[in-house]
Amino acid sequence: MARATVDLQPRPLTGIVSSSEALEDLALRDDYALNPQYVEMVIEAVDRGDTERLRELVGALHPADVADLMGFLSADYREELIPFLAADDLAEILSELDTNIREEVLEKVAPAALAQALGDLESDDAADVVDDLEDDKRHAVLAALSDTDRAAIESSLSYAEESAGRLMQREVLAAPQFWTVGQTIDHVRETADDLPELFFDVYVVDPAFKPIGACPVSQLLKAPRDASLASIMEQVTEIQVDMDQEEVAYIFDKYHLISAPVTDTGGRLVGQITVDDIVGVIQEEAEEDILALAGVSDAGRDAGVLDVVRARLPWLIINLATEALAVTSIALFQAEVAKVVALAVLMPIVSSVGGNAGTQTLAVAVRALASKELNAANAKRIIWREMSVGIMNGLSLALVMGAATYFFYHNDRLSLTVGLALVANIFTAALAGILAPLILERMGRDPAVSSPILVTFLTDFMGFFAVLSIAALILL
Repeated sequence: MARATVDLQPRPLTGIVSSSEALEDLALRDDYALNPQYVEMVIEAVDRGDTERLRELVGALHPADVADLMGFLSADYREELIPFLAADDLAEILSELDTNIREEVLEKVAPAALAQALGDLESDDAADVVDDLEDDKRHAVLAALSDTDRAAIESSLSYAEESAGRLMQREVLAAPQFWTVGQTIDHVRETADDLPELFFDVYVVDPAFKPIGACPVSQLLKAPRDASLASIMEQVTEIQVDMDQEEVAYIFDKYHLISAPVTDTGGRLVGQITVDDIVGVIQEEAEEDILALAGVSDAGRDAGVLDVVRARLPWLIINLATEALAVTSIALFQAEVAKVVALAVLMPIVSSVGGNAGTQTLAVAVRALASKELNAANAKRIIWREMSVGIMNGLSLALVMGAATYFFYHNDRLSLTVGLALVANIFTAALAGILAPLILERMGRDPAVSSPILVTFLTDFMGFFAVLSIAALILL
């Protein structure tokens, strides 16, 4: 059985700890990360076959920490741990697991147990879990659910992935505008079992069930019982059911929303999205952009060697092709390189500095596009700004690099060559770093995915070409 790999900084655990409260205290570090020695305690309990100790260790953890624990264990150890997952916590644990680990756990859990767990989840979380099931097991689990739960899950799955419809929960609290505060509060108490587990607003609807406003729960509790909802409701920001989840996250961030109603194409209320769902979306989208800028995809922390290779190799092959194309500029000036060997030493420096400058501009541009801080309204001004920055940075580095070149080679024309090449390459890097993502977005492509390869190619090509072409004019 393979040992799990733990790479967190440990906090010492001393002695045999058995009380639940003591285990809870020792399970987490001060930053709420799982203590690696606690993971080792779980591994040792599995190795010894100590089921009582294992049940105690797992039972002391919050469901989110159990999900984290599963991520630090190898597949063999996770399989040993699955029978000890508390039935009451299974629903929340499943919703917190990484996708690839959740699929693995789902294979080991009986359909009846899964159906019971899904009944405890909000419809959006339940749909995510069901979406990871194999077809035969999905049919078995759906058949074991109540008609209401099954209809809610199937409705959520009918929407496109990463859309508001897939993200929303169908459980929602709505009331007509002529209701009073007292009627609404009484309704909440009488129908508590049918309401969302967590809600922040009462959505006020017209006879066609279209939202016309929202009453925050805090406002509802402070208002007189005889006040009408129409008199205390606030303007509502609607989310279209087919809207991309990234757009939804932008709206939540821009208007500081806690929750928002989701409407269908006819404008009728069909669900709600709450801020806890948006936090996950923001994190997911940020991770995707970071990985895309690096030219990789997330293979998961439990991925094998071949999975990681498949995730990274295609981009490396593309990069190899673009670099081979970039160095063709050297082939055009082989005679110049042969005459001035120092050029072979200085070219990589010019190319590398240009690449770093391009990465700086590109990272800022992609972030600005993602947060909608960069668009057609200010694109021209931002482009001119980055071009000016490129010129100024290029001139500054040219002075430094020119002085260093003269110090080592005592050749003023060689220093001038390198300095001018740096200015040209850093200007090119700034221009490519801002224009590439703008053009790609205009073409409907993800700028985070394609821009890095293009910018790297341009800065490498210009770095080599600028040094050699200027050398041909000045030195030779």
